[in-house]
Amino acid sequence: MEWMFDPASLMTLGVLTLLEIVLGIDNIIFLAILVNKLPAHQQKSARIIGLLLAMLTRILFLLSLTWIMRLSEPLFHIFTIGISGRDLVLILGGGFLAIKGTQEIAQMFKPVAKSHDPKGRQAGGHYVLVLIQIAIMDIVFSIDSVVTAVGLSNQIEIMILAIMISIGVMLVFAAAISRFIDSNPSIKMLALSFLVLIGIVLVADGINMPISKGYLYFAMGFSLMVELLNIHLRNQH
Repeated sequence: MEWMFDPASLMTLGVLTLLEIVLGIDNIIFLAILVNKLPAHQQKSARIIGLLLAMLTRILFLLSLTWIMRLSEPLFHIFTIGISGRDLVLILGGGFLAIKGTQEIAQMFKPVAKSHDPKGRQAGGHYVLVLIQIAIMDIVFSIDSVVTAVGLSNQIEIMILAIMISIGVMLVFAAAISRFIDSNPSIKMLALSFLVLIGIVLVADGINMPISKGYLYFAMGFSLMVELLNIHLRNQH
């Protein structure tokens, strides 16, 4: 535990924790949109379980570093593009995210029908199905998280602690983010558009045509700032 008294290690922990939180923003948005489809009494537990699944997935990946590094070796080639296990996860996960985001956008244009089944579940919000979708995306988002952690530190304790702290921060703010998205349809539309964009970026990364995440985060941040200004302007009127 000597690293706890090493300023450089503590700095690495702080930077890595911040990056884990940033990389987890898309995960929180996806989780918030799915959880908001559930009845109110199920949302808190689904949110907690979803984030704990994210933490467990990332830690398991960290403890399987040899396997993760092996995922970078090409399994087959499409023309001149080598496709590895990691690439397959990114392509399938990114495709799923883009399709899911598009479906949710289309759903917003349909008339609202809040029918309930005898067990009190809201239509389209089956608890187990939501958790399965969250678990699938946790796997995809964990790839980038683990690669980032490995790139910044070679101490497993720092990496695991950074993940645990970041998930704790997400647990604190996930409910507020969910409520904000649910009460602002325009923000929900923007968030879903972000998910489609993130899915496209993941697929592009999977086929070895990476798009700079700096451009992605700038576009997302700028769009969010404009929408927040629009909300403030609407509230004034």
